[in-house]
Amino acid sequence: MSFDSLINFFFGVSLFFNAMLFVPQIIKLIRMKDARDFSKITFVGFCLMQLCAILYGVVHHDFVLVVGYSLSLLTCGTVTILIFKFSYRKS
Repeated sequence: MSFDSLINFFFGVSLFFNAMLFVPQIIKLIRMKDARDFSKITFVGFCLMQLCAILYGVVHHDFVLVVGYSLSLLTCGTVTILIFKFSYRKS
């Protein structure tokens, strides 16, 4: 395995773990049904950055980047949607 392949592999794995880091937030939001401790601006910002990374990956034909950040956008987007859902429910 070449050094480039090794770096690509670990980059792909790190993107997967990046996406999985949002899962505990999803679980907490669903269990607590309260978004008081979550920042809407932060998570919307995360989603926008991930969307930019996906577009960058598409333009540069980087499959690993597109798939990794798409998964991250899915999990972070879920957190963001839940934040808005539970924020407005309490209002």
